[in-house]
Amino acid sequence: MSDDQFDAIVVGAGCAGAVAAYRLASAGLAVLVVERGNYAGAKNMTGGRIYSHALARVFPDFEERAPLQRRITHEKISLAAPDALFTMDFTADELRESGKDSYAVLRGPFDQWLAEQAEEAGADFIYGIAVEDLIVRDGRVCGVVAGGDEVEARVTVLADGVNSLLTQKAGLADGTPLPHQMAVGVKETIALPPSVIEDRFLCAPGEGAAWMFAGDCTKGRVGGGFLYTNDDSISLGLVATLSDLAAGDVPIYQMLEDFKQRTDIAPLVKGGELVEYSGHLVPEGGLAMVPRLYGDGVLVCGDAAMLCMNLGYSVRGMDFAVSSGDLAADAVMRALEADDVSAPRLAAYEQLLDGCYVLQDLKRFRRFPHYMEETTRIFNEYPAMARDVMLNLFKVDGHPQQRVKDKLLGPLKRVGLWQLAQDGRKGMKAL
Repeated sequence: MSDDQFDAIVVGAGCAGAVAAYRLASAGLAVLVVERGNYAGAKNMTGGRIYSHALARVFPDFEERAPLQRRITHEKISLAAPDALFTMDFTADELRESGKDSYAVLRGPFDQWLAEQAEEAGADFIYGIAVEDLIVRDGRVCGVVAGGDEVEARVTVLADGVNSLLTQKAGLADGTPLPHQMAVGVKETIALPPSVIEDRFLCAPGEGAAWMFAGDCTKGRVGGGFLYTNDDSISLGLVATLSDLAAGDVPIYQMLEDFKQRTDIAPLVKGGELVEYSGHLVPEGGLAMVPRLYGDGVLVCGDAAMLCMNLGYSVRGMDFAVSSGDLAADAVMRALEADDVSAPRLAAYEQLLDGCYVLQDLKRFRRFPHYMEETTRIFNEYPAMARDVMLNLFKVDGHPQQRVKDKLLGPLKRVGLWQLAQDGRKGMKAL
């Protein structure tokens, strides 16, 4: 490792780190990226979804060059009771429009492509070495300690993922997140022929589906399931809150096995070959988890900054990471041009995040994580209620039929109309 001082050191080669490195190197700055994995994406879970607007700002031609999977044109949301699945299904031409669309991605090849863009722009990468500590002098971060060596930089960008000890060492976070703010995700990548994927998920070639689940998939615990269609595989997994998992007696890997065996899920994975299994911590606390984003000589972005938002019907993380890396680079370039990397100067980074969708969305939906925690009926009573309503409508067994009003009101009354109204009112406030 070089003893020379870099303009910027980026810790982590995920979406946020690679984009920050690309922008900084493209401006002619001396940039070093230190990644503890053996390659970019080695520590990230394969499979997920990225909304194109963030990528388009950094790479206007990304659709022609990036290793994207299927464009998501089919949105599905399900409430899962133990013996039934209620699904809302939506597709629209507008989901295909550039800037409003999204793509399934496999993080291994996608992150490697991002790192290649940064390397081609001039950034140096070192893989397989963990950053052990930060160099701090007079309260200012001046570089990193990695592999026993000290490497100095004028600015350090922390993009080292959700379990960022460096954020704490930089004095930007008070301590480890609370169990109810964190979730653990497990995911399988299951290979299937493209034609089979298109038939099973009713998609045209090159197009795919995103499917969210809540309820029995996590045994009624706070969390949910997800499915994304790739070119020749599907990404299927679960996410469950750590505190809620600890209170139960079914581990999440068993939940996933049971989920795959459901009569409504098994046909979707039938004949598939398991090609990858992975697990990952996920920040689920929303705005309440976001640490201080800057300090003297240091910025934090991506999952390390807890920039993630799960609204049940969509999960946002990768676009937040790309935009935060992009805007972190903007703030660093301004600071270096002014030869001032103090916290007041780097505060421009938070102002940039606040001026775009990232912090605005997190602030707008800041109540939603708490709403999900306290409204466990979403994962228990409401899937059962949806099942009972649908059974009342569609079951024909030779008995006289009720009026439609009674078919609908019966299951709702069992949950409680007042309770339903209260949960609805709180949900509207949270959303």
